[in-house]
Amino acid sequence: MTSPNAITDINASPQSALESTQDNEQFDIASIDITAATDTAQLPQPIEPPVQQATYKANATDFIVNELLPLEFTGEGEHLWLHIQKSGMNTAYLAKLLSEWAEIPLRDVGYSGLKDRHALTTQWFSLRIPKKQLPAVEFAPIDIGENESVTILDQQWHNKKLNRGTHRANQFIITLRDVEFASIDNENTESSEQSLSAKQRVEQHLANIGTTGVPNYFGPQRFGRNGNNIREALSLFARPPQQSRPQSKKSKSKRVPREQNSMELSAARSLIFNEILAARVRDGSWNTGLAGEVFNLDGSGSIFTSEEIDDTLRTRLETGDIHPTAVLWGAGNDKVSGVAADIENDLIQQNPLLGRLANGLEQREVKAQRRALRLPIEALSWEWQDKDETQILVLNFTLTTGSFATSVLASITKQLTH
Repeated sequence: MTSPNAITDINASPQSALESTQDNEQFDIASIDITAATDTAQLPQPIEPPVQQATYKANATDFIVNELLPLEFTGEGEHLWLHIQKSGMNTAYLAKLLSEWAEIPLRDVGYSGLKDRHALTTQWFSLRIPKKQLPAVEFAPIDIGENESVTILDQQWHNKKLNRGTHRANQFIITLRDVEFASIDNENTESSEQSLSAKQRVEQHLANIGTTGVPNYFGPQRFGRNGNNIREALSLFARPPQQSRPQSKKSKSKRVPREQNSMELSAARSLIFNEILAARVRDGSWNTGLAGEVFNLDGSGSIFTSEEIDDTLRTRLETGDIHPTAVLWGAGNDKVSGVAADIENDLIQQNPLLGRLANGLEQREVKAQRRALRLPIEALSWEWQDKDETQILVLNFTLTTGSFATSVLASITKQLTH
């Protein structure tokens, strides 16, 4: 199997997350290789990937993402929804261009999710246009780069703004070029698998993960280049948390102000989650459940707990109706218990980096949440395209929002290159 993530090689005596991070002198960031700790290519897989190496994103059209947002438009209202295809441009920048074109505040531009800059993507945007007074000129930005493009595919009037997280899923069409097949270890491989051709082994693997799913790791983009988002999170946690301003008696709002450093907080939670999932992959419980598990109902945010794994739960797990979960770290992680809780807490207590991140999240009163350990793959299909004696594999599949296509690719390919 792949080697354990470098983060698990840091030696530390067991102690609580708070104790392990309160003393700054005990935590030496210089002794920790953040780049290695955030290298998602080193995370373990339950099955050895059948492809040794492949190239992706050689061209923008090698990575296509289509937002799936089934919606019936009202045809009225002051929100103009635009279905846009873009390439070489991130979502936030396109939203800024749209606000400037429509001469409206950026807050009046809505979109559901962030789409990769280095890809060909389609997604919806909404623009609040008071009195439906459209700009005099068509949207055709001129201050974009040579490799950037924007095309409006459709437009509809609707009575609501498009909010974050509205879309159900994303369709991916990914082209892997220069595919090099992994060699087979004859001592550890059954004879029936040895007799398969390299392509057949890949296809068998794809058929398997299309049924069983893959580990639901956060992708490398969550951590930034060389893990810089984790470095930023550590810098943030080294400073005292901001105190909430006292509300006046006349204020009707009872909500706590939202933490502004969302990127850093998200990266911290993601790294902890990946390490818990990696431990569950290693012990084989990532898709079978443990005593004290918190389960997620497939396709929803609903969760429930179980102190024991009975035959009914095993059947639901096998059919993909429910999935085991791990914590997105924060205050109030009290739903999990038993063996499942021990794994989560032991990782935090025994690892100074995870302990520092966990404590920082708790100090900022981020609430604990749960995320499924297993990522189901919908409508997975594939096609081989041989060209100039090189192997090209085109994958087509759908993932629910909030998941990463790179997690699917990591289960297939040991090494991805650009």
